[in-house]
Amino acid sequence: MKKTHLLTYGLISALMLTAFSGLKPDAKVKADNVSTPSAAEEIVDGMSLEEKVGQMLMPDFRNWQKQGESKMTGLTEMNDEVGSIIEKYHLGGVILFAENVVDTEQTVRLADGLQKASKNIPLFVTIDQEGGIVTRLQSGTNLPGNMALGAGRSLKNAYNTGAIVGKELHSLGINVNFAPSLDVNNNPGNPVIGVRSFGSSPELVASLGLQTIKGLQDQNMATTAKHFPGHGDTAVDSHYGLPMVTHDKERLKKVELYPFQKAIDANVDMIMTAHVQFPAIDDTTYKSKKDGQQIMVPATLSRKVLTDLLRDEMGFKGVVVTDALNMKAIADNFGQKEAVILAIKSGVDIALMPAPVTSIATEKNLTEVYNGVIDAVKSGDIPMSEIDDSVERILDLKMKRGIYQPEGSNQEDALEARIANAKKMVGSMKHYHLEKKMALDAVTLLKNEDKTLPFKPKKNEKVLILAPFEDQAEAMRRSINELYSKQRINKVQVESLIFSGKVFDQETAEKIDEADYVITGSYVVKNDPAVNDGVIDDTVTDSTKWATVFPRAVMNYSQKNSKKFVLMSLRNPYDAANFEEAKAVLAVYGFKGYTNGRFRQPNIPAGIETIFGLSEPKGKLPVGIPSVTHPNDILYPYGYGLKFNGKPLK
Repeated sequence: MKKTHLLTYGLISALMLTAFSGLKPDAKVKADNVSTPSAAEEIVDGMSLEEKVGQMLMPDFRNWQKQGESKMTGLTEMNDEVGSIIEKYHLGGVILFAENVVDTEQTVRLADGLQKASKNIPLFVTIDQEGGIVTRLQSGTNLPGNMALGAGRSLKNAYNTGAIVGKELHSLGINVNFAPSLDVNNNPGNPVIGVRSFGSSPELVASLGLQTIKGLQDQNMATTAKHFPGHGDTAVDSHYGLPMVTHDKERLKKVELYPFQKAIDANVDMIMTAHVQFPAIDDTTYKSKKDGQQIMVPATLSRKVLTDLLRDEMGFKGVVVTDALNMKAIADNFGQKEAVILAIKSGVDIALMPAPVTSIATEKNLTEVYNGVIDAVKSGDIPMSEIDDSVERILDLKMKRGIYQPEGSNQEDALEARIANAKKMVGSMKHYHLEKKMALDAVTLLKNEDKTLPFKPKKNEKVLILAPFEDQAEAMRRSINELYSKQRINKVQVESLIFSGKVFDQETAEKIDEADYVITGSYVVKNDPAVNDGVIDDTVTDSTKWATVFPRAVMNYSQKNSKKFVLMSLRNPYDAANFEEAKAVLAVYGFKGYTNGRFRQPNIPAGIETIFGLSEPKGKLPVGIPSVTHPNDILYPYGYGLKFNGKPLK
């Protein structure tokens, strides 16, 4: 952006105001109807092609290897090498990951350093802080996640989620959140969305998603609805392959597209694309660079999806950003430079993670993409008018959210004051209490035969915890210890066993024999009905089947020996179908446990509190759970949830 241009813009504005002040009323009305350039249009007119293309590229600096150093580490401190790349390519934004945001003060300083490297137009500093299992801040409030919100059915909790995340990110200097996910998770075998979705109902996803968006925007955060047109009904993870959704367009409008249309109508700032094929919208084929096979174009690279459908039919006027272009669905099949050019030609405004840049030596990857886009514009392959439109949308959003004020009136607090404010805000006790309530509201009781729950242990009785991983077991142990340290339950003996990769053995049986109560956590990302030709057989000794076979063996042995047993579903609630014979089952929708001195999610502690009767189960299933052995049968329907007395919640 040129200073002379800003002076010109200010002078034109002043002259127009002076001219209009002397007009008669009817003449002024006519003048008001004259189309005048917006501030963004004026600025774009004064930008070079190189500056415009830079605004459309958003790499990550997740890890960095400085010249002269032997290894790569997470970029946590700004350095001149990264700064030179931001300035040289006129970058419009960067995305941060957990490796970049290790504590509050460090994150504020890093965000400040990134912004200072952008000399003219401030950066979009972005992050994926969805809450739940996708969180990046290592010192922030984690929150229970979208499917937990779906189980709680509370619009207020959804709004508070957005507000909490918005307050914390804004205080750190992060101005764009790539959230919420508006994917409708109606495929129990979905390996990548699952609990990242609010549920299987388009209406539920839309209502909770819009409240989350509102909470974020009320903190002046730019929000992103993802993954358009919908990643919920896929059985392939686009990080590793190229998924396809085969539904016809009418069905897509009723389900997958419904929450996105509601978000568009509510003025969501950005929409992120999905690396998913939608043949009902676009069946154009490309030759894969991976194996030479003909493959259908994914939504990220489809003009029919991003321009004809999203902009023309659905009326979206905001910024379109790709999902990460380094994911295998794109990188393996289309190539680095080619994918970015195809995305821009399809209607994308921002190419996210267009090339891996981890050192000055690998800067050439970004150079290739940058020059490739510039050459495509010069050759007419990408129309200059569409570049201008994209950059205008980017600048409009930066101005709308207070990131960029061309007049130069934006007065930021001093860095030390911002750090002090962020320390008060990020992970505050107020936020902790709100996230705990959300997690408790979500706990869903699916079975409670023979009044198994709540557990009411006598003094010094023994509780055995079995969990897939140590952080989950530690979260359960600490949660129980906190309950009796606060005299909310009698003091009990707690022992734990980690079963990842294990088969049920005599040692496990002996531990159960010694216990009075058994709590087993289940962590199944994707159910495997073929444990033994569709019949769940506990005699299978293959340790690769540990996620299902081991906890089932614990369940059967415990119940056979009259132990009080409860199965806690830690991730996708669909795995409850593997434990149909269990007398007590509950779902908490979050698997992260206790690491690095803190609970990584509030879900497991909420489940423990409910198991011991210190909170009534309040959650209702936000998805239907099909039987594992009879997939056409629904074992637990959408909206199902019990009270301790076995009666359904209203």
